[in-house]
Amino acid sequence: MTTTEWITDIALVLVVFRQLREGRIDLKTFLIPLGIVGYVAYSYLDGIPTAGNDLVLIAALVGVGAVLGVAGGIYTRIRAVGEHLLIKAGAVSAILWVLGVGARMAFQLWTEHGGADDVARFSVTHHITSSQAWVAAFVLMALTEVVTRLATIFVRSRTRTVSRPVPAVDRAA
Repeated sequence: MTTTEWITDIALVLVVFRQLREGRIDLKTFLIPLGIVGYVAYSYLDGIPTAGNDLVLIAALVGVGAVLGVAGGIYTRIRAVGEHLLIKAGAVSAILWVLGVGARMAFQLWTEHGGADDVARFSVTHHITSSQAWVAAFVLMALTEVVTRLATIFVRSRTRTVSRPVPAVDRAA
């Protein structure tokens, strides 16, 4: 793994660890993780291979990403305090997030340190046509995990009511 890949993966893990402390839901809550996966998608996603069973592999990992993302969003606590919504990632949410990022990192490390032949055999047996299919599958898994987690948090935050201050009534009228 390159230094950039390590930094990106660590940044994705730190996004959730940052949310282990309760804080206000704001634009940064959504933009930072989207920016990170946007950068990853731009840097590594050269296209989406469609030959053989490439789309099956991609769909399977996108499905895993969606499940991890929605579950992570559900297990993130959102509560209203006065005029603000507060967010705090629970232990389950953090574990799911680290599981997703960790699985991608572990796969990459494994292929770089002896597992490439096993992946090649699996790919031939299951008609996966190129290493780009694996890259696309894992990048789209990460993108889906982030987007579904944030979408779940956003939808859940819209269902919370915050107390708004009652405007002062003009008594002179």
